[in-house]
Amino acid sequence: MSRVPSLSSPFLLGFDEIERALDRVVKGADGYPPYNIERCDRDSGEPERLRITLAVAGFTRDQLDVTIEENQLVIRGRQQEDKARQYIHRGIAARHFQRTFVLAEGMLVLGADLKNGLLSIDLARPEPERVVKTIAINEHE
Repeated sequence: MSRVPSLSSPFLLGFDEIERALDRVVKGADGYPPYNIERCDRDSGEPERLRITLAVAGFTRDQLDVTIEENQLVIRGRQQEDKARQYIHRGIAARHFQRTFVLAEGMLVLGADLKNGLLSIDLARPEPERVVKTIAINEHE
């Protein structure tokens, strides 16, 4: 699924950085590892929660890094080739990956969990504070 950035409307001011971030994410996505993004049930009064789950079979916790870099969630995996093994057929490649998700302002990463070859990362999206500010209009004669 590719998204064509459409932030060039004259009514959307100051969104050029978001458009550049969208371009970086689309260009950097190679499809590995596969992932799901799900909306979790929320308890009353709790912020909306999301869960990103990546299929990282064969990776140990020490071979995975989850970091927040500026406004991006970056997941990296590094596997080393086992030179001691002699394969007759090799269908499971040891490969590095980097998967990046751009986070909206205010998104919180709650934690990460590795279980049964699935890396789950929980996020929360708190409700933004609703602010109304009146701007004084100066009159000049």
